[in-house]
Amino acid sequence: MQIDGKVAVVTGAASGIGLATVERLAAQGVGAVAMVDMAEAVRAAAERCGANHPDTRFAAWVGDTTDAEFRRAVFDEAADAFGQIARICVPAAGITRDRLGAKVDRETGKAALYPSEDFKLVVDVNLVAPVYWSLEMVGRLAEWRKQQGLKGWKPDEGVQATTVFIGSISSRGNRGQVSYASTKAGLVGAAASLTQEGMFYGARCVVVHPGFTDTPMVGAMPDDLVNDTILAHTHLKRLIDTREIAEAVCFMIGNSAVSGSLWVDAGWQPPA
Repeated sequence: MQIDGKVAVVTGAASGIGLATVERLAAQGVGAVAMVDMAEAVRAAAERCGANHPDTRFAAWVGDTTDAEFRRAVFDEAADAFGQIARICVPAAGITRDRLGAKVDRETGKAALYPSEDFKLVVDVNLVAPVYWSLEMVGRLAEWRKQQGLKGWKPDEGVQATTVFIGSISSRGNRGQVSYASTKAGLVGAAASLTQEGMFYGARCVVVHPGFTDTPMVGAMPDDLVNDTILAHTHLKRLIDTREIAEAVCFMIGNSAVSGSLWVDAGWQPPA
């Protein structure tokens, strides 16, 4: 799929992997980017991107990615602003609520279980929302094809749209991340199903699984935890740069022969 001239929608775009992806897409000639985040900082990020990449148009939306009305408004307004529907979707917004699934209190001997409300929140943000941002793009592509009198997609048309989910090495399981790991593993099944359905319209869906990356989320972890449980078990002995993840995202968009998942983990292996 050609990135040049396309419209992209990126959530979690104020910082981290989302912002790095926006910048890499612009460097590869994307026509316009709808930058979405809960943080007001996304507006300033869009202005900076515009200054750095004058040939690409940027617009910012602030809101909750789990809100269906907000999601639809972003796609509606982006299509109006940029003059064409989105063909690239990178729903990178995500959260963690890490703690052990069951932890026994030393004094009472009672086990405290992982709060179900936290689990549901992580599922909504990390799994349900990305799936529906992808579906929003595919649905609008289907409508556009109907308007154009087009039926089932043919290979000579070229791939029409691509979603890249941001998975995680935690999808293979990680201590203290029962909710986060569940959502990231769930994206794999969702991507496979969305591709099987979406290729009727020429839309594919893939997953990039980052390892421990130099983002605000990892930056909030204690230094000793990073050194002992991450860097000590990483082949490269360093955190991954967000630009390296963004490069992998664009590779998956541009090379349609690569399906499924791409692991960008710097060789990290979980300690026994």
